[in-house]
Amino acid sequence: MSPLRARSTVAARPLAAAFGAIVLSTLAGCAQKVIEITTEPSGALVTLNDVPVGRTPLQTGFTYYGDYDIQVRKDGYEPLRTKATASTPLYERAPLDLATAPIPYETVIKWHFKLEPTLEKSEPKQQFEDGLIGRAKGLRDQVEEPAKPDAKSKPAESTPAPATPVETAPPPPVNESPR
Repeated sequence: MSPLRARSTVAARPLAAAFGAIVLSTLAGCAQKVIEITTEPSGALVTLNDVPVGRTPLQTGFTYYGDYDIQVRKDGYEPLRTKATASTPLYERAPLDLATAPIPYETVIKWHFKLEPTLEKSEPKQQFEDGLIGRAKGLRDQVEEPAKPDAKSKPAESTPAPATPVETAPPPPVNESPR
């Protein structure tokens, strides 16, 4: 082997090692955190912490474990407002997280929500309208009729207490001091 070729091979080794270290460091620790949300029925609009994330079924990345405010909406169904928790898995808690940091992995948190149909969608139209009108009339009657006392229990007639004179003390003397 020529001395020139030997020198280039020796110089290439540290360069290859550095390149390999850079590639490995970019691959190591690529932990992905994903929330997977499904609903029954599918196609509902989901909002996490007041940020719209899409329609179900969906997957969205997240950064922090903890509680999330969730809103789920779909036409014909009652809107759902709730909280859900993305719990920290055991392998991401101290001191285990130091050992798992260089390992690429994916954490998937799964949430499923069942939406309830709105009243007008769950009852036949005529039954819904009759019930609505009946409830409205009942409320109107409650507002228009003053509360009537029960006929069996009559309120006790109150007699005014006799007026008693109130004795007052004379005002204190005024101290007049010379200036």
